[in-house]
Amino acid sequence: MQDARRYHALPSPFPMKRGGQLREACVAYETWGELNPQRDNAVLILTGLSPSAHAASQPQDDPTPGWWEGMLGPGKAIDTARWYVICVNSLGSDKGSTGPASPDPATGRPYRLGFPELSLEDVASAAHSLVQSLGIDRLACLIGCSMGGMSALAYMLLFPGTVDAHISVDTAPQAQPFAIAIRSLQREAIRLDPNWRDGQYSDEHYPETGMAMARKLGVITYRSAMEWNGRFARIRLDSEERDDQPFAREFRVESYLEHHAQRFVRRFDPASYLYLSRASDWFDVAEYGEGSVMQGLARIHLSRALVIGVSTDILFPLEQQQQIAEGLQAAGAEVEFVALDSPQGHDAFLVDIDNYSAAIGGFLGRLARTSSAG
Repeated sequence: MQDARRYHALPSPFPMKRGGQLREACVAYETWGELNPQRDNAVLILTGLSPSAHAASQPQDDPTPGWWEGMLGPGKAIDTARWYVICVNSLGSDKGSTGPASPDPATGRPYRLGFPELSLEDVASAAHSLVQSLGIDRLACLIGCSMGGMSALAYMLLFPGTVDAHISVDTAPQAQPFAIAIRSLQREAIRLDPNWRDGQYSDEHYPETGMAMARKLGVITYRSAMEWNGRFARIRLDSEERDDQPFAREFRVESYLEHHAQRFVRRFDPASYLYLSRASDWFDVAEYGEGSVMQGLARIHLSRALVIGVSTDILFPLEQQQQIAEGLQAAGAEVEFVALDSPQGHDAFLVDIDNYSAAIGGFLGRLARTSSAG
């Protein structure tokens, strides 16, 4: 099986917002569909913290399902028969793009904590460099999910006039104290693991316990109390599933969290997790609006936007989606705001595909018709 992943070499040196620079850096990406002769049908997807660029399967190169498989493909909400879709793996990640796990060309050893401080503006700048390299001056639509929605706001603030329409999915213009607190605890769990070793961990000495705790905290916040109650209630594990140790797992929900943690711990680099997590906390649209989120959003000029949020999201509350919608509308965009009641919380955009497909597919369909009429 071939790999659908491709690589874009960033300008070297690549300057970072908070100081420092990268040399010989790259970002990984995948594409679906065909870029039309006018180069005006490009859709860019910026992801959440942990996904790769593999948003959907590619029959010839990589048939494995992607993280947004139900959303992207021929005839789906993001119709690759109409749009040329690009999904980029965030700078700082470990899914092909340069990050803390990558070798520092100056030493040949992984950067680890020697990686420059990372911001979501850096993620946006790297994505913009990729788009330019493909000969695309203006995106038909920029889609940002979760952390990727914040990166998308950074993209539009840094590169005005390069995006025609925007789909904002379960994100925020700035991190609120609850989200910052949770991510701080996740980072602390990793750093307090004895195998963290100030970032000098290895396969033999890996901060597995810290990563598992960080993942469990994340999973708890990605879903809603309604979801937990509906799926698990107070169901206990069968006797043969229990450990005899004192205070060991007793309830089904505990086993579920452990399962998710073990699936994650060796599949994402601990230092990359810390860097991207902190970049999410740092991002603030208000920096571009003299301390005001609304003034910062007023600097983003689009023709149309769709803003989607879910009422059960405790990590990126619905009122933050409403704030984005109001800010973009005040700046002159024609904005559609969709508030969903999905019980899945923040993870709804990965799970409640039917409702998200209806909103996203409808918006892109109307955008396509407008483009054709123009």
